[in-house]
Amino acid sequence: MTFKKNARTKREADLLETCGRVLPVGVRNASYNPDYMMVIEKAQGARITDCSGNEYIDYLLGSGPMFLGHAHPAVVQAAEEQLRNGTSYLMTSEAAIELADEIVKAVPCADNVSYHNSGSEATFFAMRVARAFRKRDKVLKFEGAYHGMGDSALMSTQWTQKPLEFPSAHADSSGIPASVRDETLIAPFNNLEVTTSIIEQHAEELACVIVEPLNRTIPPAPGFLEGLREVTAQLGIPLIFDEVVTGFRLAFGGAQEYYGVTPDLCALGKTISGGHPFGVLCGKEEIMEMASPMRILKGDWARLSGTFSGNPVSCRAALAIINELKKPGFYETVEKRGLKLRTGLENALSNAGLSAQVLGERTVFQPWFTDASIVDHRSSLAASAGTNLKFIDKLLDRGIVKGHEKFFVSAAHTDEDIDYTIEAIESATMEMAEG
Repeated sequence: MTFKKNARTKREADLLETCGRVLPVGVRNASYNPDYMMVIEKAQGARITDCSGNEYIDYLLGSGPMFLGHAHPAVVQAAEEQLRNGTSYLMTSEAAIELADEIVKAVPCADNVSYHNSGSEATFFAMRVARAFRKRDKVLKFEGAYHGMGDSALMSTQWTQKPLEFPSAHADSSGIPASVRDETLIAPFNNLEVTTSIIEQHAEELACVIVEPLNRTIPPAPGFLEGLREVTAQLGIPLIFDEVVTGFRLAFGGAQEYYGVTPDLCALGKTISGGHPFGVLCGKEEIMEMASPMRILKGDWARLSGTFSGNPVSCRAALAIINELKKPGFYETVEKRGLKLRTGLENALSNAGLSAQVLGERTVFQPWFTDASIVDHRSSLAASAGTNLKFIDKLLDRGIVKGHEKFFVSAAHTDEDIDYTIEAIESATMEMAEG
């Protein structure tokens, strides 16, 4: 593959002008540099194409959902067939029942399933049902973790640059009531001693503990998740895994299978969404039972519904994806390519003499531009955001799209794609070192 960038067409320039005028909120791009802004026209497999005809190898993958690649034939066929039979019933469909059965079989903690429209909704409702079950209000989350756009979730996330003393929370958005901040406790990821102390001190107030098993791309230290599971189980506090990123990606059974730790509740979304609006909350029956409509007359019912939740198009797409994930050798193949890319990235950074390290797992990882050991959010603040942005732009110059954080590897990435990407990374990092 060779890449020569086309000049921005008038059509794309006009679209960007209109975008800035009418869609200033909620629009993302591969770079913050105006010269690299683009409008996407189409995507297929591991490629994404802008409205000026530039085709890139895509490692952003819609922030992870396209684990099979864009427009996978089986997913497209499943969605098209369902479109002809209706897109939304409100009432339960055959597809929703079949999918729930598959999720219960695959995910270790799942006795019951509740459908939603995004990862943000899944984590939001996970905290709600835990509060209903425990009859408590406070939530403990980990500094630097992202659990979506809910008020309780947007506390001390990756955007917090000046952390507070534990367990005080910092709201990372305007418009969040102070009362919500006061109901959120913050703990340091990978520090079991401090986390255990906070949990024990506030045990009678806590509704739940929510954690990304892979915190952004920071892996759990040996024994950390196990210790977290032990202390929450001893105190009867529901443990929630936010597996919106890791579910069905790290393994068929998600991070629970991969790391060998089973929570009480789990939020899923991206990998089995295939890019459709989709989120899943699943967990132990005794907690999920709080959402049963049979409890309405008791006046003790956790409402988890939505008009489009469990719509048959998203469910059929998810079933098609699960069928692909079940095929022999699927995970071995994609993980082999992911490891090859990660190793190539590590070698390129080292050979260029850049201060950097690569963290994550085989199909989801990122470079952190610092020599300092990164084990949690506070240590990650040592990484150079400016160097990372330069790296992103250098890759765009070479026809590679990645996110501001992660490389996501898909089953659609070929050996040739990986080889070209490694060559592009080697060229980009050398250019950065010389500059």
